[in-house]
Amino acid sequence: MTGEGFGKYRSVFTARSTSDKIRDVAQDGGAVTALLCYALENGEIDGAVLTKRASRNWHAGQVVATTREEILDCAGSVYELSPSVFQLKDAVRENALENVAYVGLPCQAVAVRKMQLYPFGGRHVGDKIRYLIGIFCSENFPHEGTRGIVEGYGGMPLEMMNRLHLGGGKFIIEADNETGEVPIKKAARYAQDGDHVCPDLTAEYADISVGSIGSEPGWNTIFVRTRRGEKLLGGAQADGVLEVKDISTVKPGLGLLQKLALAKKKMAKETIDKRKQLGLFVTRDMYY
Repeated sequence: MTGEGFGKYRSVFTARSTSDKIRDVAQDGGAVTALLCYALENGEIDGAVLTKRASRNWHAGQVVATTREEILDCAGSVYELSPSVFQLKDAVRENALENVAYVGLPCQAVAVRKMQLYPFGGRHVGDKIRYLIGIFCSENFPHEGTRGIVEGYGGMPLEMMNRLHLGGGKFIIEADNETGEVPIKKAARYAQDGDHVCPDLTAEYADISVGSIGSEPGWNTIFVRTRRGEKLLGGAQADGVLEVKDISTVKPGLGLLQKLALAKKKMAKETIDKRKQLGLFVTRDMYY
């Protein structure tokens, strides 16, 4: 199927992990963590390249996870730039992994697919990637941008924050005894510049794309895009690792996600056209 705004996909669901332990540490429904643990424990992969919170200051760290505990330690989102693609080389060449899962943003999914097609500088790496899992992304932030959102708008020291997540058009900042909210429109001023020319909200080049938009709180929206991704999700569901429901049975459903996905494409095209008129170099007009 091809959904306007979503790219090509085979099916779409809303799902969550059946494990209370995973859901307790996960960002939303814990679907990505559950899929990775399932794949590792069933011999589908022998490791995964992930991003984690690496300090109390919420710096993003890049990890080659080879155990269930290491995967769980990377659960949750860090809304900060994380140059994790380079860790694929370490996973293959230093850790000698033969089947690797990679979890990244839409722009990183594009980079990985390019590496698989044209492996200059990454020979014998792309063919070791078993699963490419993409995370929905509207905007991402440099570290000081995150600080500006949390401290400047949210009024909370970054080091005190336990969790940052999206809901209802707002960033929700959680600490031990305090919660703050920052409208996404305000936070957008801190977004990295590349986000303004990126038209991909739902990681259209992944095997499986996962986010929260469209699903109920505590659940994930999942696009299955390839046969390989379909096999992974089907196996996890059959094994009782995931609880899966028809996305059409929940609210807000795909309508909201489509609205946001199309808005991102429109904004990217307008920005690209404007930069072309100014004689500036752009790279992402291949989408149009």
